[in-house]
Amino acid sequence: MINWLFISTGIFLGWSLGANHAVNVFGTAVASRMVRFRTAAVVAGIFVLLGAVFSGAGTTQTLNTLGAVNAIAGCFTVALAVGLTVAWMTTLKLPVSTSQAVVGGIIGWNMFTGSPTDPASLSRIVSTWLIGPILAAGFAFVLHTLVAMVLRNTRFHMLHIDAWTRTGLMIGAATAAYMLGANNIANVMGMFVPASPFADLTLLRMVRISGTEQLFFIGGAAIAVGAYTYGERVMATVGKDLYKITPLSGLVVVAVESVVLFLFTSQSLERVLVNAGLPSFPLVPLSSTQVVIGAVIGVGLAKGGRGINYSVLLKIGAGWVIAPVVACIIAFILLFFVQNVFEQNVVRLTPYAVTADVLQQAGRDGIDTTALSDLAGTQYAGSSAFRKTLESRRTWTEQELVVLFACARLDSIVVDTLRVDSRLAEDFLSPSQRSALVKYQGSIFPHRWQFEQALAQASPEWTPLPGSEPAAQHRREQKAVLYDLFRKH
Repeated sequence: MINWLFISTGIFLGWSLGANHAVNVFGTAVASRMVRFRTAAVVAGIFVLLGAVFSGAGTTQTLNTLGAVNAIAGCFTVALAVGLTVAWMTTLKLPVSTSQAVVGGIIGWNMFTGSPTDPASLSRIVSTWLIGPILAAGFAFVLHTLVAMVLRNTRFHMLHIDAWTRTGLMIGAATAAYMLGANNIANVMGMFVPASPFADLTLLRMVRISGTEQLFFIGGAAIAVGAYTYGERVMATVGKDLYKITPLSGLVVVAVESVVLFLFTSQSLERVLVNAGLPSFPLVPLSSTQVVIGAVIGVGLAKGGRGINYSVLLKIGAGWVIAPVVACIIAFILLFFVQNVFEQNVVRLTPYAVTADVLQQAGRDGIDTTALSDLAGTQYAGSSAFRKTLESRRTWTEQELVVLFACARLDSIVVDTLRVDSRLAEDFLSPSQRSALVKYQGSIFPHRWQFEQALAQASPEWTPLPGSEPAAQHRREQKAVLYDLFRKH
């Protein structure tokens, strides 16, 4: 019951996202009167759930690099702050970006706990807030122009066009719902993954359901319920007020949404592009709201741009700016109250130690540690105390703090090959990689980087690989799995 209480805010956030983002999936179909709301809501709910469970892992990993909320009470509080922000925007009938609100909430947690915010992860996520709607507008402009050209040069009966459009809208809504669940489940339950309260389940000794998949199922169900129970309210803003949507325009919008969300969600597409030597799209939780509105604008521009209500567009844009700021402030305030008034641990204190080895490693990573030389041999209980000490010595960039935190963090990794044999598939590691682990059986490594360096010395197959090729990604995944397996929680 305690676990359900703590994840209740994630469920509330999922409901808020579903209520606010229903317009992104089937708002155009309903607004154009081609599909009944209840029919579209049921179809969308089913496919949102499927997308969340089967394809939601990629974007969640990226979100957690921004800041890993490591205590279940902290997850509860941050999700509550984000949910309140999204719900408030929904009552104002504004299609808010839940992705932005979640980022604001996580940054609020980082600020409260003193944890650094990774600038690289933040810039990668923020860049998609601009790239997503621009891509959608461009795709929608081209697709609508091509569809209009085909219809002008053919003699299809209006009844046939109507039937095809209706079918296309339903297929498009189902596809868009699947991609919405896959891409946005990170916004709902991603922050709960590092502190998941659920143990893995095995059904009939055959099917293994991980704690993360259980979280995704619950979050996907919450999104579906939100879309069905409250999603109709926001539709008027995008489907009617921003631009008058016709059935054919609605089909274009929902098709473009599916494509753009797929580009930023599919791990398979990323591997194909990388193998072909092409740049890949970052796997981040994209704002489906921005994608849809970008597509609506693209359709409007394809028709000459005269019907676009730019005042409504400006109002929506203001909501996108306000959402992360409000979520950040609310998260910071709520974390203070939950920790000091309700006496709940919103952060699991992570120990840090400054040693000669840590300073040398930071130096190899390009950090000037001269101002920290007299700190060798000191330990700190928690990121806040460690950060205060660092900032008392000199001014650091956020990226420098990220490196220092990674080097000094005490992970207490104990190598236990019995866990590898009992919990991992036989082909997860190569024979050479297994031999390297056997060499260090029982060894204790205070820091993760020491563990990784020791493995690399024992076998060339543990040497870090640069880039984002599948082999490099697989090797990083192997190390992450072993880290979770051996680290003392």
